[in-house]
Amino acid sequence: MAAEDLPSEFDVVILGTGLTESVVAAACSRVGQRVLHLDRRSYYAANWASFTFNALLTWIQEQQEGPQPEQVQDWSSLLEEGEELIHLSNPDLDSITNIQVVSYASEEEEEVPDTTKEETSADGPLEAESADSREEESAEAEEESAEAEEESAEKEAESAETEAESAEKEAESAEAEEESAEKEAESAEAEEKEQATKLKGEEPEEDQSHPVSASGQSEPTRKKISYAQLVKEGRRFNIDLVSKLLFSRGSLVDLLIRSNVSRYTEFKNVTRILTYRHGNLEQVPCSRADVFASRQLSVVEKRKLMRFLTSCMEETETEQAYSSHPYSKFLQDQQLGDNLQHFLLHSIAMVTEDTPTEAGLAATRHFLRSLGRYGNSPFLFPVYGLGEIPQCFCRMSAVFGGIYCLRHSVSCLIVDDNRCKAVIDSRGQRISCSHFVVEDGYLGSMRTVTTATRLLSRAVLITDSSVLSSDSEQQVSMVTIPPGEACQSAVKMVELCSSTMTCMPGTYLVHLTCQSVSSAFDDLSQLVTRMFHTPESQEPAGRPAVLWSLYFNMVDGTVPRVEGQGLPSNVHVCSGPEGSLDHEQNIKQAELIFQKIVPDEEFCPPAPNPEDIIYDGEGPTPSAEEQDSVKEAGLQEESGEDLSPQLEQ
Repeated sequence: MAAEDLPSEFDVVILGTGLTESVVAAACSRVGQRVLHLDRRSYYAANWASFTFNALLTWIQEQQEGPQPEQVQDWSSLLEEGEELIHLSNPDLDSITNIQVVSYASEEEEEVPDTTKEETSADGPLEAESADSREEESAEAEEESAEAEEESAEKEAESAETEAESAEKEAESAEAEEESAEKEAESAEAEEKEQATKLKGEEPEEDQSHPVSASGQSEPTRKKISYAQLVKEGRRFNIDLVSKLLFSRGSLVDLLIRSNVSRYTEFKNVTRILTYRHGNLEQVPCSRADVFASRQLSVVEKRKLMRFLTSCMEETETEQAYSSHPYSKFLQDQQLGDNLQHFLLHSIAMVTEDTPTEAGLAATRHFLRSLGRYGNSPFLFPVYGLGEIPQCFCRMSAVFGGIYCLRHSVSCLIVDDNRCKAVIDSRGQRISCSHFVVEDGYLGSMRTVTTATRLLSRAVLITDSSVLSSDSEQQVSMVTIPPGEACQSAVKMVELCSSTMTCMPGTYLVHLTCQSVSSAFDDLSQLVTRMFHTPESQEPAGRPAVLWSLYFNMVDGTVPRVEGQGLPSNVHVCSGPEGSLDHEQNIKQAELIFQKIVPDEEFCPPAPNPEDIIYDGEGPTPSAEEQDSVKEAGLQEESGEDLSPQLEQ
């Protein structure tokens, strides 16, 4: 919409399309407020956005070049008596820093030995592939049988040696037993030679469709994904700037259901929760089924874990006695082993050892309550990435009359008597408003220096396989890395497969997030080298190879960068993404802002059904049952039947 087409008066003007701002816009539009929603960027969701691979490369280039200097214009001619101007700043100046890109993929496609199960190719006939797979399965079966026979031969040889030793003690039967042992050993060697001859004769038939290596043994090959292929298939990627998950019983899921915004997107379950311990990945048993199926825990540990998970759902006097103690101390005194303490502290509660017991138990209960609502997992992930969620709320706002303009910003606020009376947009139009909601990055000129800005370290990896192989290739994994394993801070890792529509088939998208100590590359590169295959890895065997990686630091929205002091009373500031795994803080902040704007209205009530909407000048739309009764009444009237008994019914 062009600037001259914008109305000159709104109830609420919102600047920034992040999650908090988008929820406020949807809630205000839903209750009849006139909403103007602007963003100076060319895309929705601000620092919550998702990009295709090609769009991400463009975004990286723009961030590295820095924003173009904007000429400050004099808008004093638009002021009335007693009014003052507050100039806004560019939100992209310092919200993203220390960007570093490392590409490990080759420029051209290469063929490498395929140590994983071959995927079905769209180019070759299915019949040939099924025949190859049958040949491979039969060859594997024959190899297994050969190994079994070799083992039996070895056992026979060992028994022969044992008999020979016993024969030395028994002088009379020594010679006879030695001769029989030699015969058995000779027969075992003959069997081994026969099996080896069979295998050599079958190998050429097994791998006829594959090139033979220099060593004479043929290996199946697959094409290694190149950088050119990543660019070519770039539209299949949806890469988030923020890495978060949705608790099944969290405030965001409840809001999506209550407001009917959930109909705008789809979700997938996080299929497994892993933890990184002593250099290895282990699956965390969370539900009752996982606990009893786990091979990592003994029977005693399973009983202790189930007893603890059941008891911690209710508050007890014992818990109150530990209110001033850390959660780790509470777990130790419950006589839980090291395994159980590690799972509970780092993977279920996802807190640090210094976290108070009250907060640790609350996090544990929140995790357990979310289990089972949508499958055997407490977490959901939106298909096409987290950037879809702010856009869903923007869509709801637009349905109820909200007006949206990208590449359009607010230059100044017009303030009178500690209230924002109007704004001046980037094209010089004065727009009156009752409330102004803004992303905190736009208020950089009013930022207080009393608190240091906290940062998050982020890494985004594109890999060629999963961190933990399994029967299914479509795994969505949540991985917790405790502090001290390979990073000073606790790291949360989310691995996404192609079924989430965030990466191309044959690849995985990995997100890592932690509190910053240094730059993102310094904080996370050592962990990446340990868990994945890079040129710097010392033991790359069996690890997924990193094809491309991005490191950057992002402002942590846990601590507001702009306090309410010094701002007009009707200016409401929204924080950006913060380091927690869920969205609790941002949803609570959106609800508080909404209550300040319209305190007597319900926050995001359910949207009505289209059949129930009454437009101006029209009567209410009859329901399907009423329409059927009218049609039936018309037919009966034509036939001359009495209608009164049916109408009474």
